[in-house]
Amino acid sequence: MYRYIKRLFDIVMALVLLALLSPVMIVTGLYLLCVLEEKKVLFVQKRVGLNDKIFDVYKFKSMLDTRDDNGQLLPDEQRLTSVGRKLRQYSIDELPQLFNVLNGTMSFVGPRPLLVDYLPLYSERQRLRHRVLPGITGWAQVNGRNAISWEQKFEYDVWYVEHMGPALDLKILWRTAGKVLKPEGINSATSATMERFTGSK
Repeated sequence: MYRYIKRLFDIVMALVLLALLSPVMIVTGLYLLCVLEEKKVLFVQKRVGLNDKIFDVYKFKSMLDTRDDNGQLLPDEQRLTSVGRKLRQYSIDELPQLFNVLNGTMSFVGPRPLLVDYLPLYSERQRLRHRVLPGITGWAQVNGRNAISWEQKFEYDVWYVEHMGPALDLKILWRTAGKVLKPEGINSATSATMERFTGSK
C-alpha cells in the first residue's frame, strides 16, 4: 500500500511543482541557450534504476562537452561552467527530473541513479539500492551528498531501502529543503563534482 501511495504522491507533487516552477525552468532553459556555445539545454544520460533497468535521466546542462586531443572528455572541474556551478548550488539543474518522476523512472525520494558503468562494481549489499526507484533526493543526499565517500553513500542508500516508509520520506524531503536553502556537500574534497566509483576494497 505504501508504494502505491508513494507513487500517487510523486505524480501529484511533480505536477504541482512543474506548474509552480515552470517559469524558473523556462528562464533557465532560455538563459542556457544564450550562454552555452553548444546550444544544448538538457543533459541526458543513461542511468540505472529499479531492478537494474536502464533509463534516461534529465538535467539542465551544467558542463561543457569539451574534449582533449584524444577525444576524451576533460575533467569535470574544467568543463563545469560558472552558470553550472550556480545551477548545482541550488539544485536547479535537477528540475527536469520532475519529468522522470512523472514517467515513473524516478521518485522524489530514493537512492540517486548512478552510471551504468558502475553496475559490475557493486557488492551484493550495495546492489540492494536498486530494489527501489531512484530518487531526486535521498538519505545519502541529506547526510553529506558528495562530501562523503562512496562506501558511506551506499550504506545510507541501503539503509533507506531497509527502513523506507512515509515518515522517513517526509523527513528526507524536509531536510532536502534545508539543504537547498543552505547548500553544502555539493563537491567532494578533491573534485568539482564526485570522483568516479571504481569499486570497494
